[in-house]
Amino acid sequence: MSLLQRKGWQRVWLIIVTLLAVVVLRACASEPEIALVIGEPWETMRKRSSAPIDPAIPGHFWGRLPKSDARLRLADPQYGFITPLARYFTISFKGDESVNVVHMSPQVEPLLLDDTLKVVLDLQEQWRKGGWTPNRVREFPSFADTPQWRAQLREVNKGGTAYWLASDKYQVMLRVNRFKDKNRPTEERYLISLELSKSRGVR
Repeated sequence: MSLLQRKGWQRVWLIIVTLLAVVVLRACASEPEIALVIGEPWETMRKRSSAPIDPAIPGHFWGRLPKSDARLRLADPQYGFITPLARYFTISFKGDESVNVVHMSPQVEPLLLDDTLKVVLDLQEQWRKGGWTPNRVREFPSFADTPQWRAQLREVNKGGTAYWLASDKYQVMLRVNRFKDKNRPTEERYLISLELSKSRGVR
């Protein structure tokens, strides 16, 4: 193959790789998201988010669900993080129409153990890089991909829980439990639960 032909093929591959990268980025960007900051006005969250969600009810403590599967994006310049798409996803509001607490399961179906650990460890890594710190670690150590953790998670009534703090701004509770999937009785499936709220401090 001549030098000219090799350069031609290199250009073709470069174009293909570039197009694939654009497709992936657009796919990720097109996924609906709820982008919020705990304590901000509900309408600010609605305007920032690409997933539709109903207005708050003035004077009431209640909650809403996005009208589609959606990611959570904590829109904080320092402590922000992004979850996978979620099907169960509720955001509560206070009587002053401010964002209060998020409860969600960052998945669209029960996951296998390997996939569960991938999601959980990615979230913990985002928090670690963003300056979050583990909380209550003596009772609730952070998740890890170890034989001990895998054995614990496989126990039907045990599972695991970890707590993380973002200074005095936010706190997260992350929980994993084995799920008995009637549609796939021979498979080990797991549910992840995440709660995001205002920080109550180190405990």
